[in-house]
Amino acid sequence: MSEHLIKMPDVGEGIAEAELVEWHVKVGDLVREDALLAAVMTDKATVEIPSPVDGEVLWLGADIGDVVAIGSPLIRLKTGDEEGAASGRDADRAPEPPARPKDIEAQADGAVKTSDAVVEKQAKEAPQPRPVEAPQSPPARMHRPSARRMEGDKPVASPAVRLRAREAGIDLRQVPGSGPAGRITHEDLDAFLAHGPQAAGAAGLAQDTSVQAIKVIGLRRRIAEKMALAKSRIPHITYVEEVDVTALEDLRASLNASKRAERPKLTILPFLMRAMVKAIAEQPNLNAIYDDEAGIVHQHGGVHIGIATQTGSGLMVPVVRHAEARDLWDCATELNRLAEAAKAGLATRDELSGSTITITSLGAMGGIVTTPVINHPEVAIVGVNKIMVRPVWDGSTFIPRKMMNLSSSFDHRIVDGWDAALFVQRIKTLLETPAMIFVEA
Repeated sequence: MSEHLIKMPDVGEGIAEAELVEWHVKVGDLVREDALLAAVMTDKATVEIPSPVDGEVLWLGADIGDVVAIGSPLIRLKTGDEEGAASGRDADRAPEPPARPKDIEAQADGAVKTSDAVVEKQAKEAPQPRPVEAPQSPPARMHRPSARRMEGDKPVASPAVRLRAREAGIDLRQVPGSGPAGRITHEDLDAFLAHGPQAAGAAGLAQDTSVQAIKVIGLRRRIAEKMALAKSRIPHITYVEEVDVTALEDLRASLNASKRAERPKLTILPFLMRAMVKAIAEQPNLNAIYDDEAGIVHQHGGVHIGIATQTGSGLMVPVVRHAEARDLWDCATELNRLAEAAKAGLATRDELSGSTITITSLGAMGGIVTTPVINHPEVAIVGVNKIMVRPVWDGSTFIPRKMMNLSSSFDHRIVDGWDAALFVQRIKTLLETPAMIFVEA
């Protein structure tokens, strides 16, 4: 037997460090070659780290949320091959692991401290491979009062388990954990979902005094930093205008009904993108990046439209480059491609950077009015609210029309309120008379 030390790999050109966002293993797990060990994030791109050898996990070198330098010790495996022996010799020169494994001290923020006696007892237990089917023992423990944690105790669980529990409305303090130090696994959650609700119903209503301390990591931390930067440095002005999109919706339905098979289905966004390109041609100062430290506005000729996209990991902004050179169908095709890549976690760094103006839309949940936050360091963002049929007075009677609000924010240091209004009014005119979108000046 020997040891194999795995270091943080080079995850991209010019990248010096990466944030650890998820462990796929814990101390004592048996892993196969190419099995996923961890996931790290840099510049909104998530990279998964596989195991180069078979082995048993002896030590984890970082906690969730830690920023780890490239080349730093990340994980130590016990192996039985000569390659592992060579790696073990390298490991002897690496920093010694702490006396108490990090994952036993709760990897998810805060953490429950276990006694040395518990740690020693767990260390003596022979590690077993994770079974494919859910274990039978947790359900039997579900109804034991002793399995419930006392008020103030913090459950130990990975971010993925916490997310599942939050989505299912489960109080993790009520779930017995079968892992080290009472760590709650996915199997424990499965068992509780199968047996726990009945027990809770029998007990009747009860106060929930739990408080979960959730560490802000990964993409969510980057979003938080970006939003804080934008709101602290950009004085926002938000302008809201309603748009009658009845004619546009009729045109969109007609184009979708007669489109060629290889073309994507049109949403309202490609029309909005083309309208923005025309409006920007008249007000190029809206298509700009403001370097407030140097006091310079970089006004771009190319219109690179960021599309705020909600993914399973959080908000991302893939960029449709050179929208001024794309027709309606090309905008739709590129928009669909980028949205799918972002949601699948496959978008590249180049595809997630370089926007000069942004569109944000919540689709059918777009609300009546929003106050979009500018994508720093841009100077404008256009927000799309949901389409609703409302009665509109035509001078003699009320008629049903499809109405939609545009909620747009501007950097008031660079864009005056008058200019913001002109920009939105121009977009309104183009959307209400959609034939003008296709007419070249």
